[in-house]
Amino acid sequence: MAKQLDQNKKLDIDELMKDLDTYHPPRKGWTWREAAPGIKMGPFTYKGMSKPLKKSIGLPASKYFDNIDPQPSCVITSEIASGRFEDDIRRMRMAAWHGADHLMVIRTTGQSHIDGLMEGTPEGTGGVPITRKQLRASRKACDQIEEEVGRPINFHSYVSGVAGPEVAVLFAEEGVNGAHQDPQYNVLYRNVNMYRSFVDAAEAKKVMAGARIFQIDGAHNANATAKAGWLVMPELMVQHGINCAYSVMAGMDKNLIGLSTVPPDAPPAPKLWYDLPYAIALRDFFSEYKMRAQQNTRYIEADIEEAVRTHTIDTLISMLTSADIQSTITPDEGRNVPWHYNNIRGIQTVKQTWAALDGIKDFLTLNMNGPLGQMIRDLKVRAVAFLEEVVESGGYFAAVEKGFFVDSAKYPERNGDGIARDSKGGVGADTLVARDPDYFAPVCDHFGNNKLPAGVKKACDAIGGCTLCKPEKIVFIDELDAEDNVNVRLAATKDYRSGDLLKPEAEWAGDGTVLLQFVVPDTEEISREAALEMGRKLGLADPQIVNMMMMHPAEGTFVELKGKVQFDVKKSALKIPPKEIILPEEEIRDAIKKLGIHVVAATVGEDEHSVGMREIIDIKHGGIEKYGIKYTYLGTSVSINKLVDAAIETGSQAILISTIISHNDVHRENMRKLAELCKEKGIRDKVVLIAGGTQVNRDMAAETGLDATFGRGTKGIHVANAIVKTLKARGVL
Repeated sequence: MAKQLDQNKKLDIDELMKDLDTYHPPRKGWTWREAAPGIKMGPFTYKGMSKPLKKSIGLPASKYFDNIDPQPSCVITSEIASGRFEDDIRRMRMAAWHGADHLMVIRTTGQSHIDGLMEGTPEGTGGVPITRKQLRASRKACDQIEEEVGRPINFHSYVSGVAGPEVAVLFAEEGVNGAHQDPQYNVLYRNVNMYRSFVDAAEAKKVMAGARIFQIDGAHNANATAKAGWLVMPELMVQHGINCAYSVMAGMDKNLIGLSTVPPDAPPAPKLWYDLPYAIALRDFFSEYKMRAQQNTRYIEADIEEAVRTHTIDTLISMLTSADIQSTITPDEGRNVPWHYNNIRGIQTVKQTWAALDGIKDFLTLNMNGPLGQMIRDLKVRAVAFLEEVVESGGYFAAVEKGFFVDSAKYPERNGDGIARDSKGGVGADTLVARDPDYFAPVCDHFGNNKLPAGVKKACDAIGGCTLCKPEKIVFIDELDAEDNVNVRLAATKDYRSGDLLKPEAEWAGDGTVLLQFVVPDTEEISREAALEMGRKLGLADPQIVNMMMMHPAEGTFVELKGKVQFDVKKSALKIPPKEIILPEEEIRDAIKKLGIHVVAATVGEDEHSVGMREIIDIKHGGIEKYGIKYTYLGTSVSINKLVDAAIETGSQAILISTIISHNDVHRENMRKLAELCKEKGIRDKVVLIAGGTQVNRDMAAETGLDATFGRGTKGIHVANAIVKTLKARGVL
């Protein structure tokens, strides 16, 4: 049983690191969401959702709909990799609370070139070092997180490179639930020898199948690296086909084989005309397999808003076709920092789109008789022809040598810019050794010929069980580097994790990273240098531009600037005001209806501001009128005397004043005068007195003799709540 987490406390990373040498995952294998068609949530009935979470954080607008948090039927991915797994664990918890149940950790740069397992934990660049300790700590955290949110969490990483089989065994031992595995990725993008890559892949896939690890292929890389990704779609389908067929031959269940389906382009291209036919063709060809939909990273710049908009369109295409897993890519690599909240933004994009378009197929049908059907057929024909040419050319290896793959021309044309590899060269060439006829390996899930000795029914019985059957046999090697290890990093950040110090953070505890957004009214060239100088003058260390967008060649440039603050804030020195308790909305409405509450309102003194008060009282802006309160609005620059007289004449139960101007403390004087005049008129205990304004705060009520005072961000519900609570306290209700 996983440790019970307290939602009001941070994950105790130090406690999590204890006893890792004896920890073993309580469950293995991939888990899908529990579908819940027809589920009722709040006032709505949903068609394509899954079982809700026990604890979660809904979309920003959920507060208007009984705080419901509908969960899409598809598994939702969040890619997390800051380089420090102890911080990634915290991000996993955040992502899970927002609805992610496929937490994907990217390996550190270049790890697929390492020909063995890593035991030290050097800090990753663009990823996390995949070691046994990192996996155990992360999986142990996932155990606790999934108990907290009430849904299984799938933990995922990568099985590639010349150490692929060893990594697959490590993943099977440590309860990793999903992994990328595709020998073509090794060949095309890591220049691993073709023969070595496919032999290794057979072994890795066999091990993954035994542990029921869900596999995602790597065909999407061709889409992201081709000069014209929208032209390589037939080749992509062939790559998917090769990996699917090879995976089945290695013993994988088709339900555990996933295609990494990536749209081939992005706006301003006419995206729908390419992406939708491709999505349908792919799903027709591979209807027996699972689909993992992912945004194309090729076209993601550093602008998060651009990524979100394209991601929304991608999710629409997933809903019009199908997606068993919906990925949520963010442009963090382009921004040089994996920002905590970008993970959440990606998850929210899926949730928001999926809820909004729930049941879209009941409203819309795809017109297969027009250009859509023709384009789908054309893609299929080209894909079959491409595969036929691969076979006629001597097979996959021969086709790669001739540069068939990732050629940017529209097949059957070729531009001659494909990735060509020598089948006799590459990393790991000439390292394969044929097995002897009596070869025997006493381990489970071993691919190929494994001659069992007489009387042995299960291979590992000969040694009393292998590490896949007897996890206590696993040798746990802790970190080897005395300076670069998690304990040193945790010691350096202790005061930020569990002490008295606070700093803003973007990826690591106590990193102090902040993001500033502003417009510099000049050209891009001048704005870049001006923004950096502004960052330095603001006291930021190491200011860097992460994104720029031209507003006009001469009029201005939007800039996003990151930097590090050079100070700490002490929690113990903060003055935390008591939390305002908002009564249930129905209770507020019932009380207002019972009393027939009427108020008078005005901006007082010589103040001509009116917008703030109108937003508090008018129904259009969610003001007090929405809750049944009637009002008389006297306008601006109203004297306190006139306002109090109006309250007496109308028999109002409350007086609301807005006071913006603050020179010589005139706002305080107006508030005091209101309270004093009501006493003089003998109505103080009959009316609720409330003031608001940009320079007003909650503490001013006691200071000036009013019942409630409000500052920026006040809504009608806050004022209605204050009126009802005050009347209840007086025994009127």
